[in-house]
Formats: sequence, C-alpha cells, structure tokens
Amino acid sequence: MAWVLATTAVAPTVVAQEVPASGIPGITDADLSASTWVGRLTEPDAVLLDAAAIGALNERIARLDPSMHDIRHLPATLAQAQVKAWILQRSARPSRALVDADGHAIDADRLDAIMANVAVDALPAQVTPRYGMALRRTALRTFPTDLRAFSHVGDTDIDRFQESTLFPGDPLVVAHASKDAQWVFVVSPTYAAWVRAEDVALGEANQVFAHVDATPYRVITGAKPLTVYSPEARALSELQLDMGTRVPLDTSLPPDQPVNGQSPYTSWVLSLPERDANDRLAFRPALLQRNQDSSPAYLPLTRANIIQQAFKFLGERYGWGHAYNGRDCSGFVADVYRSMGVQMPRNTGDQATSPGMTHTLYTAKDSHDVRLRAAMALDVGDLVYIPGHVLMVIGKVDDKPYVIHDVSGISYRQADGSMRRVKLNEVSVTPLLPLMFSDDASFVDRMVSIVRLRP
Repeated sequence: MAWVLATTAVAPTVVAQEVPASGIPGITDADLSASTWVGRLTEPDAVLLDAAAIGALNERIARLDPSMHDIRHLPATLAQAQVKAWILQRSARPSRALVDADGHAIDADRLDAIMANVAVDALPAQVTPRYGMALRRTALRTFPTDLRAFSHVGDTDIDRFQESTLFPGDPLVVAHASKDAQWVFVVSPTYAAWVRAEDVALGEANQVFAHVDATPYRVITGAKPLTVYSPEARALSELQLDMGTRVPLDTSLPPDQPVNGQSPYTSWVLSLPERDANDRLAFRPALLQRNQDSSPAYLPLTRANIIQQAFKFLGERYGWGHAYNGRDCSGFVADVYRSMGVQMPRNTGDQATSPGMTHTLYTAKDSHDVRLRAAMALDVGDLVYIPGHVLMVIGKVDDKPYVIHDVSGISYRQADGSMRRVKLNEVSVTPLLPLMFSDDASFVDRMVSIVRLRP
C-alpha cells in the first residue's frame, strides 16, 4: 500500500512507498531507534547553543513572554485585582456542555459547587504571596476539583479541567486557597492553576530560591526515574523525577554513613523537599541510583542529544496536560529541551508565538509552495506548530523531513485517494509531509509557526 505526499492541497502526488502493518507510513523498525537518526547526521555533537546563549535565551523568554511569571521578584503584597485576574483567566465558568468520566452531563448544580469552591470573592484587598515548593509530581487543575471533564461521551483522553503538572522541587507562590481548603491556587514560573494543598510545602522565599539555585546538583536526563525505595522516608521513597528536573545534592552527610538505612556509595544523595513536623518546608536526603540517567549539568544542546532525549519517551502514552503520568505534545518538547537547560513556555500557542524565541509565523497569505519550501528546509530540533499541536524534527529520509511527536493519531491519503486514520495516543515517529490536518488540508498547509532554538 502506498501513501501520498500532498504537494498541493488539492492535487496530491503519489509517493511509491509501502506502508507497514503498523499503518505508519515510511517507518521501519530501525527508525524506532535514536541511533538510526543520529547516525544519519554529519555533525551530531556540534553545540547549537552554548550555556551562555541558553542563559540569555531563558532570560529573554522570562522577560518578554506574557505566559511566564517572575515569582522571584513579586512585591510583598499583591493587589486583589491582579490575583483575581490570574484566577479568572484560568477558572472561568465553562460555557460549553461537558460530561464526566461516566458520560453523565456536568450540570449547573455541579458547576455552581465548583465555582463556589473557587471562592474568588473571598480574596482580601491585598494578598500576601506565600512561597513554597511542589513535593511530588502533581496535577495543575483548571478548578479546585478532581472531577474530570470531557467534551463528549466516549472521549476520555482530554480532561478539560487538566492544565499541566508541577515536579518535585518546583518553586511556586500560593496566591489563594479554595473554600474547602483542600486546594491552593499557585503561580509557578511557567503556569498558574490549582493544585492539591497536600502536594505543596510552604516556607520562606529565600529558603525556596536558595534550594533552587544550590550547587552541586543533578539534572534528570532519563524519562522518569525513581528514587530508591526507603521505608525510613516514605514521602521520598520511589519518588518520580521527570526529565529536566534539577535536584541539588546533599553534601552535608558523611559518605560512609547510611542515608535512610542504605549506603550511599552506589547512589547520588539528593536533597528533596518535604514537610517537617510543623508542616513547613524542609529538606531531606534521598538516594538516586547512579545507574539512573542523570547529569552533573544540563546536557549540551546538540542534534544528537535532542534526538536521544526525545526517543527516551518513545511509546509513552499521550497525556493531556501531563495526565496519565505522561505528557502532551507541548509538554513533551518542553521536557526534552529542559534537559538541555532551555526553559520554554508550557502551552503550544505560547511556544509557537513566544516573543522570546526565534520563530517564523505563517498566515493565510502564505502559499502552499512557501510552506513546503520551509518544511523541506527543516533541521533536527526545529519545532513545527499547527493549530493545537507541535512536532519535533529528527532528520530526513530521501530529503523529506521526519518528526517525533506526542500525538493522538494521524491521517494520510492512500494511493487510491481515500483517507486512512491511525490512532496512536503516544510519542510517535512519523514522516511530516503526508500528514493531513483535514480532508482538504495537510499539516504543512495548516502550519502556523516554526521555532528554531539556535542562532
């Protein structure tokens, strides 16, 4: 069975290539290995941005991108209007019909209860920001509720009340609490939303940022390794640490003495946040085995590292807003680049248009030929944005671009002109050019932005 490359939106040209049993065109078993794509490169280890350039990029993104939050330099008190704007930007009452996980309509009474728990009218005239840290990987929610909401019956992959995720040690500011006191509205450097109060420990600002900046440290470069099992420190036992998380080392302990009942000589001794006996922020050592992927610094930003880091997620289940212990398309590319020190905006739309990053925007004025030429010039690590989705370029085969992306499914035209749709729901490797956005437009035709993280 041959698949189709759309050279125009209405007159596709057939490319003679067989589709394997998986239904994914142009992909062999060898293409599911990072080494295959690295091996196709001429300078895989050339540094695209050095540490100084990445630092300047991060500063520019933090300063210019409206989706980012400078929580280090907040005033001692926040005006009610500012906090209310943060909350209502995230927690506006839904205007469309939604159903729960059982397919039952989320009616007005349930929405009333959710909005009452937001308790925005309880905000004082001046809000004192309270600093803290995430204790574990925890969901950022649209509303202070665990209720999962979906657009229609049978679609339980995209929870419309799920926003993003915090990781252990992420700094944050608590700006408000829910009426039932079970949730807090937090502002982190990349996102503002609701999180379970039990997953946060509060402390002093200087304590939080001293830990964030502490050296030496380890950067997690594996997909999601765990700390060692520890019955003596259950809150830190088998704690998941996702890719890109920077964790300080605890250098205060004698190397010949046990940590939580175990010798540390085969592990890194991490310093992780916990709650002390007074429910305040404190830090405790935990062990990460040395055979788990981590690094003493952020990885160099090279084509080889981009590919190798991305392929560590290959096959991971798609998780909207980092649900299902996975990630979505924008979370995937952000976590890959985070392991190399780049701190990107969280959501697809913000990444695609961020004034802090180099991007090329495409509008209805740009012809198919203009877009196709841009697609053919893509390089490893380039990010391609269509409405609601982002794809990361990993190389070319026969001079045509291939991508890795966290995607629900793909569509392409077969040799007979019919459309084939394949459900994926995972981090996948696919060619770019045959992918169809709709029955009459390809991904290339709907491309809105290309972001290139290099000079």
